[in-house]
This record gives sequence, structure tokens and C-alpha cells, in this order.
Amino acid sequence: MKIIILGAGAIGSLFGAKLSRLNDVALIARKEHADAIEENALILLTTKVHDSEKAVKSIKNLIRKDTIILCLQNGLYSENIAKRIAGKRCLVLRAITNFGAAFLNPGAVQYNNYSYTSIEKSPKSNEIADNFAKCGLNGHVSQNIKYDMWKKLVFNCALNPLTAILKIENKGICDERLNPLKKLIIDECVKVAEKDGIRFELDFLKILNDEFKLSNNISSMQQDLIKGKKTEIGFLNGAVAELGKKYKIWCPANEALAGIISHIGSQTKL
Repeated sequence: MKIIILGAGAIGSLFGAKLSRLNDVALIARKEHADAIEENALILLTTKVHDSEKAVKSIKNLIRKDTIILCLQNGLYSENIAKRIAGKRCLVLRAITNFGAAFLNPGAVQYNNYSYTSIEKSPKSNEIADNFAKCGLNGHVSQNIKYDMWKKLVFNCALNPLTAILKIENKGICDERLNPLKKLIIDECVKVAEKDGIRFELDFLKILNDEFKLSNNISSMQQDLIKGKKTEIGFLNGAVAELGKKYKIWCPANEALAGIISHIGSQTKL
């Protein structure tokens, strides 16, 4: 399979390395442009969500009807950006992963943890998932990508901003003194998700505390702030708060975190 990875940062580079075992892979970095998209090409969109529009527009006129864009990103309905730009030119799918990687320096990415890759259901998804699985990316076709999206989002809304504000490793999120605040964040997310058609029977707080108690990783949001880069807060907590307004659900915790992170981000750029 011909695979073009648009946005070759940490996750893009990790997936590119693994997929290159069985595929013809091209990594397209931020300052580069694809000069051709071949027949039956799969475009793996791994940019930060706020860079999606610019990235997809750069290859818009090169997209073919048999092209597939797979949006492997964080955020609430982040794939809609690519869908809006691509229109009916090609198939756009969402994917969710919890593989962990960190960008160290040009040409060097640290592989942090093994996970899965859930791919939105479509006539083409089984082939993609099988390919990913054979390359060590634990690919499978999701029975409900919306559920998978919301599930990851709930964890991200608690983990990312709190670790970024407190400047702690991911395991620091498991401090029981943070439980009341984490519960507020989670409860707001779960209420909005339910109004959006997704109901959970999960103890998110317990899972969060169990999953990250040994993690020495630095969250992606904290990494962005350290580097003076724009964060994805608007597509995480900010997006939950905005969707909450639509459903008449007030989300003060998520709205406050979005404001705090945005303020910190603006100060780091001064």
C-alpha cells in the first residue's frame, strides 16, 4: 500500500517507521509538500488538529477519488476539518490510538508505549486495519468510532491540562488530592457525551488513576507549552464546553481549564 503521512511529528514518525515494514511510506513534514498522490494512496493525517486545515489544503488539488484520508488525531470531531476541505473528493475516516511517542530532535523519536489503533468502519477499513496489525500497530475496525473518540477525549481532558498546569509527569495525575477536580472534569465530559448519544458505564476516575500511576511520560500538552507551541486545548476541554452550551450543559471546570491553558500558552510566546 502507498501511504503518505501528512504531519511527520512524533506519532506520524512512529507510525511511518512501523508501516514501512510492508508499505511504501512517505513522510511529509510541515515545511514539505506532496508533489504527487498515487493511485489508491492512504493519507495518514497526524498533524496537530489546529494544523489540519493548512495541511489538507496543501494537497487538496492532488486528491484522487480512490484516495483515503485517515485522521489519526486527538479532539472532538477533529476529522470534520478534513471532511469539509476534501468534500466529496475522497473518503475521510477517523482513527483513534493510544500509542505514545515523543519528538526528541530531528530524526529521533522516543517510542513510549504500545497500544491499539481503532479505525472507523467503511468498506475499505478491514484492509487498512489488517495492514496496520501486520505492521505492529494493533489495528482493528471500530464498531463505534464515536464511542472510542469520546472515551479517549474524557481521559485527555483530565490528563493533559492538569499535568501541563502543574508541570508534572503523567503519573502525578494519580495524586488522590486531585480526585475532586478530576471528577468534576470527567463528570462534565460524560454528561455532554450522553447528550451527544454516547453513554458510558465506566469508572473513568479509577481507570485514570490505575492506568497512569507508573507513567513517567510528559503529556503532549505540557510538551507543547514547554516548546512555546500552540496546544490542542480548544479541541479538547474547549470543545466540550462549547458543545455543552449547545446541549444547555454548563461545563465550568472544562471552560476554566481551556482559559487557563490558553493564557499560559499566550505567555510562553511573549
